[in-house]
Amino acid sequence: MAGRDDPLAGLNLAQRQAAEAVRGPVAILAGAGTGKTTTITNRIAHQVHVGAFESSHVLAVTFTEKAAGELKRRLARLGVEGVEARTFHASALRQLGTLWPRYAGRELPEVLNAKAQVLNPIANGLPGAYRFLPRRELAGEIEWAKNRLVDPAHYLEALEAENRTPPLPPDLMQRTFMAYERTKGDRRMDFEDMLLMLVRLLGDEPEAARLVHDRFHAFTVDEYQDVNPLQQALLDRWLGGRDELCVVGDDYQTIYTFTGASPEHLLTFADRYPHATVVRLEENYRSSPQVLAVANALARSLGGFDKTLRATRGDGPNPTARTLSDADAEVAFVVGETRRLHDAGVSWEQIAVLYRINARSEAYEEAFAAAGVPYQVRDGSFLRRPGPRGVIARLRRAEGGDDGVAGVVEAITDRIGFMPGGVGDDAGEEEATRQADLGRLRALAAEYADAAEHDATIVGFLTELEHRFAAEREGRGVQLMTFHRAKGLEFDAVFLPRLLDGELPYRARRSEADPDEERRLLYVGITRAREHLFLSWPREPRTAPSLFLREIGVVKTEALRPAPAARSKRAPVAVAGGGAPLFDRLKEWRRSRASTDGVPAYVVFHDATLAEIAERKPRDWADLAGVPGVGPAKLDRYADEVLAIVAAG
Repeated sequence: MAGRDDPLAGLNLAQRQAAEAVRGPVAILAGAGTGKTTTITNRIAHQVHVGAFESSHVLAVTFTEKAAGELKRRLARLGVEGVEARTFHASALRQLGTLWPRYAGRELPEVLNAKAQVLNPIANGLPGAYRFLPRRELAGEIEWAKNRLVDPAHYLEALEAENRTPPLPPDLMQRTFMAYERTKGDRRMDFEDMLLMLVRLLGDEPEAARLVHDRFHAFTVDEYQDVNPLQQALLDRWLGGRDELCVVGDDYQTIYTFTGASPEHLLTFADRYPHATVVRLEENYRSSPQVLAVANALARSLGGFDKTLRATRGDGPNPTARTLSDADAEVAFVVGETRRLHDAGVSWEQIAVLYRINARSEAYEEAFAAAGVPYQVRDGSFLRRPGPRGVIARLRRAEGGDDGVAGVVEAITDRIGFMPGGVGDDAGEEEATRQADLGRLRALAAEYADAAEHDATIVGFLTELEHRFAAEREGRGVQLMTFHRAKGLEFDAVFLPRLLDGELPYRARRSEADPDEERRLLYVGITRAREHLFLSWPREPRTAPSLFLREIGVVKTEALRPAPAARSKRAPVAVAGGGAPLFDRLKEWRRSRASTDGVPAYVVFHDATLAEIAERKPRDWADLAGVPGVGPAKLDRYADEVLAIVAAG
C-alpha cells in the first residue's frame, strides 16, 4: 500500500508509533499543533486496512459535529468508509432512539433545545435581583451538577466537597435545580439526560448492553482531557469491561472544568490500564520556535504530563511583551499593530484578539470601527449577547414616550435589572458582561439622542445600532473572541491584552476562577499563534500584572506589586492614644459590613488586623496589602471602604 491511501505515509516517528498500535488501550498525549487529528484518523484507517477491526465496528467520539465531519472526510480520503464518528450526545441519542422504546416501554422524551425553556418561569420567581441573573449561569450550574452525576438531593454535599460557589445562595440554587427537574418531568430531556438515560439503560438491561457491545468493538475518543464523569460513565458502559480504547488529549488544554470536565481521566489512564501504549506527540507544525519558547516556559508551571513542544518550521519574529500607560493606550497599541501587520501582508482574518470575558470586546469593537479596520466577533458579538438582545426585542415593541429614545432605553434596562455602578464584576463573568452591555446601550442611546435631537426615534436608534455594528456581520476582519472560543483555532498573529491579576487569573467577589485552569487558558492563547505573538497589560491603580507573566519570564517578581492608587489630597489626621478612635470606627464599620454580608464579624477582619490598620493608617492599596491579615481576597472586597475610613481620620 502506498501513496495517499497509505495511512502511515508522511507520519513522524511518534505519530507512526501511535498509528501502528492498532489494539488498545492507547493514550496519545498530543501537544498543541502536533497533528492529533491526523494521528487518530490514520490510526483508525490503519486498524481497518490491516483487518484489526471492520470499519462499521469502530466508534470515534468527538466533542463537536464539525470535528466528527472532518474526521470522516479524512477517512474517506484514506479509502475508509463506514466508521461512525459522532459526539457523545449524538451517539447517545442515536442509540436511545432504538433502545429506549424497546426496553423502557415508552416513547423517547422530547429534547429541549435549551434549558431556558424550563428555567425562565422559575427564574422569574426568584427573589430580588436574583431574577435578573443570566439564565445561562443557572443552566451552567445545573449542567455542572448533572455532568458530575449529582442529583438535586446531593447537590449541597457536592458543593461542599468541591468548595464551589454557585450563582445563587446554595439552598436557593438547590431549590431551583429541584424545580427545574420537576418542571421538566419525564416527557422532556436535556442534553445531560441523554447520556444519563443511556448509562442507566445499559446498566439495567444486559440485553441492551449486549446489542451495543456487538455493534461497536473499538473506540477512539478525541479531546479526552475534557471528558466529564457522566461521559466517562457512558464510555465505560460502551466498553463493557473491554479495553479496545484509544484516547487522545492534552492536559495542558483542559479549560472546561467549570462544566464538570476533568483532566484526571487522561492523567490516570495508565493507572487504569497498566499495559497501555502511551505516546507523546511533541513535534509542533503550527508555531515558530519563538512562540513555542513562550509556551514551553509557561508549561513548566502546568503540571501533569511533561510535554516540550519542538518547532518544525523556521524562525519568526520574537514575541512582543508590552506594558502600556493605561487601558486606552493598550487598545491603541493593539489597533496600531494590527494595521502594521496588515500593511506587511497579514490578512485581517489571520489576526486575533483574545480576552477573558465577552465584556472586554467593547473597547476593541469601538476602536476598530473608529479606525476603519474590519472586525468580527466570534460567538459573543454585542448585539447578540443576552443583555442587548433583550433590550432590542423590547424596543421593537415599544412606543416613543415623553422621555424620548434615551428615556425608553433607560426604562427598559431598569426593568431588566441594570444596576448603575452597583454589580459590575462583583457578580461573575456572565453578569459582569450583561451589566456592561446594558450600560453601553444606555450610553449609545444618549449619544444617538444628542446627535439626532428632534429627529430621534426608536426605529432610527435600532437602525443606528445595526449600522454601527455592521462590520461584525461581514464575516471578515480581525477576529475578536474569548480564550475559550479560540480553542482549536490558529492564526498568524495573536494579541493577548489585559494580562492583569484579577483578569487572568479571573477573580471577582462572587467567583474566583481556578488559577491552574486560568494558566491553561493562557497556554491555549499563546499556542494559537503561528508567527506573531503580543502580550500586553495596562498600568492600572491597585492592579498588578498577571502572575503568569512572571512564570514565563516576562516581568520580574517585584513588578507584580500592585500599582499604588492615587493618594487622597487630604492629609491623614493624627490620632492620639495609639489609634484608638480610628480603631473604634473600624470596628463599627466591621459590625455593619458583617451584618450586611450575613457573616460573623471576625470573617471580615480580626481585631488584631483592625488594630494594625489603625496604627499604620495605610494610604492606598499597596500600603494596606502590607498589613498582616489583609490577603488578596479581602483587599479586593474591603480596601476602598477601609481606606475611606482611614482617610476621614
